[in-house]
Amino acid sequence: MSLKAKLEAIIYAAEEPVTIEQIVSVLQDEISANLGSQSSEAPPSVDAIESDEHQPEPHLVLTDAKQEAKQQRQRSQRRVREVLEELIKEYEAPEHGMEIRQVAGGYRMSTKPEHHDVVRSFAKGLKPPIRLSLQALETLAVIAYKQPVTAPEISEIRGVDCSGVLANLISRKLITTAGRKQVIGRPILYKTTKDFLLRFGLNDINELPSIEEFEKLTSAAQGDLLVEGDAQTNGAADASVGEVADQQEASTPDDHVDTQAAS
Repeated sequence: MSLKAKLEAIIYAAEEPVTIEQIVSVLQDEISANLGSQSSEAPPSVDAIESDEHQPEPHLVLTDAKQEAKQQRQRSQRRVREVLEELIKEYEAPEHGMEIRQVAGGYRMSTKPEHHDVVRSFAKGLKPPIRLSLQALETLAVIAYKQPVTAPEISEIRGVDCSGVLANLISRKLITTAGRKQVIGRPILYKTTKDFLLRFGLNDINELPSIEEFEKLTSAAQGDLLVEGDAQTNGAADASVGEVADQQEASTPDDHVDTQAAS
């Protein structure tokens, strides 16, 4: 991936304007390599050749190193500005609906003003953002990785009762019933839905991240999924899971008793 492509990806993904200093700190190795490839194409200057013949005094080595680091950072910043200017000019073309602008000392990607009306009309039909508590995320993770799974099995894994959280997830159409398990008591099975795949940007459950990756996502969930307080989740989960499940089973044929996990 080119340096320009990486800058574009960073600016697109950032919620706040990205400064040149932030970019340099993240892409220092790539920028240095980019500068190195440019300098290697140019023949060495006479001054550079003559300087190689004279070794610096030992007490000047530390000062020279600091000066060189400062100059290297300045060169990196200049290179980032050059690439950003190229990106800005490319996005100024009429075939692009986005633009890169300088905002509050940084760079930010946004829609062009002439497209605001159509974007506003489209945004009105979008679903509101997901608001899940950490408990709901943990329960959803258990169902996603273990589906089809019963409520007692989920509670055993999490160590707490999950009936209220299940009702909340069902109401949000992130999970649904998947028949009953053929054991004593025939408990209800749960699986994820198509809405779950849509919300999390997955084609199927085979694209789920590893457990370790999911734990990292969960730790950052408050910023990414707008996590709400536990009290709000518990208050919204007063309806019993049995009532929700019975309503769904009423519209589900009895021969769909032993289903497999959604894929």
